[in-house]
Amino acid sequence: MKKYNVGMIGYGWVASAHIPAINASSQAQVTAVYSGRPQDAAALTAKYGSRITTYTDLDAMLADPNIHAVSVCSMPSLHTQHVIAAARAGKHIIIEKPLAMSWKDVQAMQSAVKKAGVKTCVCFECRWSSQFLATKSAIDRGLLGKLHYGEVDYYHGIGPWYGQFRWNTFKKDGGSSLLTAGCHALDALLLCMDSEVKEVTSYDTRSSSKIFKPYEYTTTSVTILKFANGAVGKCAAVVDCLQPYYFHTHLVGSEGSLLDNKFHSTKLNGLNKHNWSNLSMKMLDSGDVSDHPYTTQFQAFFDALDAGKEMPLTSLADAARSHKVLFAADKSAATGRPVKL
Repeated sequence: MKKYNVGMIGYGWVASAHIPAINASSQAQVTAVYSGRPQDAAALTAKYGSRITTYTDLDAMLADPNIHAVSVCSMPSLHTQHVIAAARAGKHIIIEKPLAMSWKDVQAMQSAVKKAGVKTCVCFECRWSSQFLATKSAIDRGLLGKLHYGEVDYYHGIGPWYGQFRWNTFKKDGGSSLLTAGCHALDALLLCMDSEVKEVTSYDTRSSSKIFKPYEYTTTSVTILKFANGAVGKCAAVVDCLQPYYFHTHLVGSEGSLLDNKFHSTKLNGLNKHNWSNLSMKMLDSGDVSDHPYTTQFQAFFDALDAGKEMPLTSLADAARSHKVLFAADKSAATGRPVKL
């Protein structure tokens, strides 16, 4: 089993969750941190339990041959240049969502990664959550039959009480309600429906509450998707709500339905058709990065590196497909017209 030294690009809130998750894997540890703000190497070493060297020069960190992979936790508008630089340096790459702020930049990332031959892992970590591992298992085992409708919605009020608010309000790094956070729900919907998207129509609006006034973009959107196999879907992305965090899931198929952590199926004898049956799963119930299933995802990434394979479920190719739909949805909301893919 190979040991991987990992460098962090950017040291902020999300990096503080990536580091312990990487260190908890069987093969990897964080040994370097690059940040535009000088960091105390001794303090980081003491906090995370692995010896960490700090850098304010990214090229210097990437030039270190003892660093095998990097985790890009910088501001979203900087992801493209950081991913391209890491790929050119021959480092395997973990990338926080959103990948980038435009489809053109996502394509530039893909080109650099393909040319360098490095492996990638994108933080659509909800695919690795208990909720969606169990949901996908129910689908794959045929309990719901053939899905013809699905909705996955993201409700999370990101206001001044939330650390992300200070930069998330700007279009430069927030982008849209879908891009900044609702992308998790749209990505989960695409995972469940398992068909290419033919067309999207999206509408957006925003709260009249003074709390969310600083946002430079609309903070609620609803997107309708038409799939190549004839199915339809819906994704709401709401970051201006005043309610508990809620990752809503409702899937309807030819043999049954799933609603959050409940299901009904004609494939199982003896179920009461008037009541839901419960699935034992941990629901996604928090936007805090410390609650995200990074540990499971990153272990799968380093296992894939050991095997010389692409990351399952959340490689750059997987995430790029979801981002293509994301950008099409935002284009539809901006133009008021459907967008074909």
